[in-house]
Amino acid sequence: MGPYVLPGGLGVPLTVPQEVVVGTISEQSADSHLRSSEIVTGYSIEAVDGEIGHVHGFIVDDEAWAIRYMEVAMRNWWPGKKVLVSPAWVKEVSWVDSKVSVGLTREVIQNGPEYLNSMPITREYENRLYSHYGRAPYWLPGAQSKF
Repeated sequence: MGPYVLPGGLGVPLTVPQEVVVGTISEQSADSHLRSSEIVTGYSIEAVDGEIGHVHGFIVDDEAWAIRYMEVAMRNWWPGKKVLVSPAWVKEVSWVDSKVSVGLTREVIQNGPEYLNSMPITREYENRLYSHYGRAPYWLPGAQSKF
């Protein structure tokens, strides 16, 4: 493949300084929809009627290779409470504003079943979660996720 890291000349020649490589990668990925979960962690969560918290983490189904839930921390409104929100309920992600907009009200999110890191996510918990939000669960036919 010659002096290129990637096939077809898609890479940067190995003789180019590292600063140029980092700059090129940043420019090429500036408009990409793919982001690291580390970057999105901390983004504010915007409900249909205002801000409610921030992305604290993600729950990943390692068998299906799918992000099942975003962990929403509401420490500025209800100290210590965390709830889960499905990525399927995300309306928009603003990379510029570091914001995730969901199609739920603040009250509905606030009153969602609390999520505790120390407790495993069971099907019973997931049933309560989807019932609370009034949404079809991902495991039923026809339910889809954006991510």
